[in-house]
Order: sequence, then structure tokens, then C-alpha cells
Amino acid sequence: MTMKAPSDTTKYLVYAEIVAEGIVERPDVVGAIFGQTEGLLGEDLDLRELQKTGRIGRIEVKVESKGGKSYGEIKVPSSLDKIETAILAAALETIERVGPCAAKIKIQKIEDVRASKRRKIVERAKDILRGLFEEPEIESEKISNLVRQAIRIEEITEYGAEKLPAGPAVNESDAIIVVEGRADVLNLLRHGIKNVIAVEGTNIPKTIIELSKKKTVTAFLDGDRGGDLILKELLQVADIDYVARAPEGKGVEDLTQKEIVKSLRNKVPVEQIYVIKAKETKEVKEQKEKEKEKEVKIKIREDKEELEKLDKVGVLKRHKEEVEGKLIARVLDKNFELVKEIPVRDLVKALKTDNTTASSIVFDGVITQRLIDLAAKREVDYLVGVRLGSVVKVPTNVRIITFDEL
Repeated sequence: MTMKAPSDTTKYLVYAEIVAEGIVERPDVVGAIFGQTEGLLGEDLDLRELQKTGRIGRIEVKVESKGGKSYGEIKVPSSLDKIETAILAAALETIERVGPCAAKIKIQKIEDVRASKRRKIVERAKDILRGLFEEPEIESEKISNLVRQAIRIEEITEYGAEKLPAGPAVNESDAIIVVEGRADVLNLLRHGIKNVIAVEGTNIPKTIIELSKKKTVTAFLDGDRGGDLILKELLQVADIDYVARAPEGKGVEDLTQKEIVKSLRNKVPVEQIYVIKAKETKEVKEQKEKEKEKEVKIKIREDKEELEKLDKVGVLKRHKEEVEGKLIARVLDKNFELVKEIPVRDLVKALKTDNTTASSIVFDGVITQRLIDLAAKREVDYLVGVRLGSVVKVPTNVRIITFDEL
């Protein structure tokens, strides 16, 4: 029987395995395929006719015998459409004997040859863009941008024990951007931002927690509920400095360069994010948290009583009323007189770098553990803010007052 070579228009490759209860060889298998499918599917799908017209290529069979049985692989090239190829594949599974032996054929997969070719075309096109456009007059701004973006995307790395998707500059940068997933990292790389790393879910990896202790961290999250959930988790376990959000309803992976720049430019200090630390689920941790909160409240009440004795509540209340709703902070001296007034977003920086003596601070923002710790180092006596955030300890030298306590 004459077999035609595989057609140049092959669309699919049908892969099957065969098991025969006895010793059989390749010609036996091929004969069984043609013989037992003859007349089964009508003239239009008759294997012999399909092969004569080149719509079915050469049927490849590899078979070997072991322990009195035969095992083999069958590969059938097809230029039929998807439905016809599937019907033909199903027909192969109806074969029950090969020569004198009982046999069973099982389809393993059907490969789309064109998809494989397309992948090769894309890879080769990238190589051509990178290496073969040598004449200046051939290049254009569009080609340059495509090459630049392709190279940037290839810069994505795996960082930390969890192999998190990241840009190549995470290690060397003092500041990093934390995003939700791999697609977000790719989009920022595409636009030249390399100090980026993804959390890959709401369970924040240890690598992110450790990085947040050493670097200035901006959380850049989607403008949806998923972004809200990840932000809450980050605020519970990591030391986040700033928060940037994509426009409402949009994901970071979909943003244009202009939208990315605008979102990062509008980032806000974490002290301005009114998110209270969520309760932990385990009973022991819940109890510990309640005890710590009780201690903090007692400390705040004692601070308030001491202020009342010294008749200082009135002056702090006046400063509170003048900053409330304006996102500003006031630095006061020992006589509660104004030393300077700054935006809340600059308060942490001022406490870290400014040499101005501060006896009291009244600001329109959330009192966080980081602010309390910095105030203690600067020997600030009173720290007055809108509300209490994720606070588990208060140094004895800092008195904490919330707006509703005044």
C-alpha cells in the first residue's frame, strides 16, 4: 500500500497509544487502522480516500513487544478541520483487534500544528527585531519601542524563596513598589519601572515582609475590592510607607504610562489611609490583641486626665479644630505655641530628618505605630491625631490623644 508524504497543509497531529494482547508489528497496526475503519464513517471520511487526496498524511507507528504484549505509539497528520479530525480520532478508538490479537487504542492528544508554528514565528520575529535591523533607514520609532518593551519584559526575574515575579532593580533600590501579580510587574517593566515586586495573592510572602523592614515601600494596587483586601493584609504584616491606587475599576496591569505616572505621583503616606488593623482569627491572638488595646486605652485616659489637671486640653482642642479635615500637621513647642505647619504626608520625613524641637504634634491623620516610635525618639510629649491605627505598644514618654478624646 502506497502512503503519501505528510501534506504541507497539515493542521493537526493526532497522537494515540496502542496496547495489544500478543506480538504484533507495524504493518499489522496500519492494516487494522485502514481495515477496521473502512466504511465506518462514509466516503467523505474514508481513510484510504483521505490519504489519496493528501488530507491525511503518512500514518506513523512505533511498536515494541514486552512480556508477551505489544505497546506502541500512533501519529496521524490531518489537514481536515477540527470537527472532522476529532471524528477521525474517535474512530481509531473503535479498533478492537490487530492481527489475531485483541487490542485497544487510546487517543492521547491532538496538537494544533499551526499554533506551534505561530509560537516559532513570534520568537523568530523577536530575534529579528533585536538583531537583524542594522540599517538605520529601516528602523522606526515604533520598532524601537517594540524592541525596548520586549527587552524590558524579558528582564522579569524571580525573587526570594517564594520566587516572586520582580524587576531587576529590587535589590539595588532603596525604594520598591509592591504590586499584586506578575501581569502588573510586566506592565511596569514595559514602561521602564524596574524596582517592582509582586505579592502573588492575599497571603503576603515572608520576602515582602522582610523587604519592607529595610526599604521604602509603596503599595501600588488595583482600584477594586481585591486591592482593598491586599492593602489590609499588607498593613497588618508589613511596614508600608506609601499607598498608590489604580483608577477605580482598573487594574495596574491595564494602565498606560500616563496613568501609571499619575497614580504613583498621587501616592499617599500610610498614615492617611483610614484602615484599622483587622482582628486575627485565632482566639489566643484575639485575646492578646484585646489586652493590648485595653492597655493603650488606659494610657490614653490617664494622659487625658493629666492634661485636664494642667489645663492644656483647651489649647490642644483649638489646634485640633484648626487642622481637622485639612490633612495638615502642627508642630508645637513646650508652651503649645506653633513652631511650624506641614502637610501630613511630610510628617514622617520631618520627624526623621528635621532638627526642629517638637514638644507636641497635632495632625489630621491616623496615629500609627511608626509615628509613635518616631515621636518617642524625638522626645515628643503629646501626639494628637484623628484616630488610633495599628498600635500595640505606647512608650511611657509619649502621651497619645485622639480627636474624639478632646
